[in-house]
Amino acid sequence: MNAGPGSDTTQNLSEHEAVSSLERLGLSNYAARVFIALQRLGVGTAKQIHEETDVPRSQVYGAAEELADLGLVELQQSTPKRYRPVSLDTARRQLAESLKREADRAFAFLEAQRAARTEEETRDDVWTVRGREPVNRRVVELARQATETLLFGAPAPEFVPEDFVGIVEERRDAGVAVRVVSESPTVREMFAEVEGIEVDTPVQTEGMNHIGRVLRIDERAVLLSAVSADDSSEETAIWSADTAMAEILAGAIAGSIDSLVRGSR
Repeated sequence: MNAGPGSDTTQNLSEHEAVSSLERLGLSNYAARVFIALQRLGVGTAKQIHEETDVPRSQVYGAAEELADLGLVELQQSTPKRYRPVSLDTARRQLAESLKREADRAFAFLEAQRAARTEEETRDDVWTVRGREPVNRRVVELARQATETLLFGAPAPEFVPEDFVGIVEERRDAGVAVRVVSESPTVREMFAEVEGIEVDTPVQTEGMNHIGRVLRIDERAVLLSAVSADDSSEETAIWSADTAMAEILAGAIAGSIDSLVRGSR
């Protein structure tokens, strides 16, 4: 019985997408197509696999060997050779483990390259970060580096990254002098029970609706953000670390915060 119009196209499209997904998991194109064919055949010779797919018979052997090396296919040493796929649960696990190994290798190399950078190469002046979550990540990364002082200011609770209170406690336990400044009672309450840190209220200042958060780490790193007046989730931050610009901004921030807090008393 002939299939209805378009059914072959739908099947081919679905298989094409599956091949693309398997390629992204690390299989070659031929290996992906052979593996899919074996799901239909159960057990097959190179000739049968070739007939089931449009993979050239001469390429089936190499693709099957690739699958065997990955633990996805079992080989029967018969004449002719016969191939059988492992269970899908096993295949999923094997591919996941292979992908993780490759990721570990790649990122180990990247870590080595990053470690090899000279200090001068990592000390560009000012960087820009856009978006709430990217800014959160930068705030957390900088805060974890504090060894002497940590000053954090936020206008509302949504500007306090998740687990940031815990990070503040860790830094305090490491001997870092921590100061939190916010006009928001909720933000101040978040840090109020953390012993050994200073929590302050600034004066209410008109015309500061665009101010986001402030972070000053020791006297060597700063982050300042601004938000859209219409949507506070549209946040853009600049940050700098271990630069002359960072030292200048760190001094200016400390002076400005002191003035704001003194004015509120």
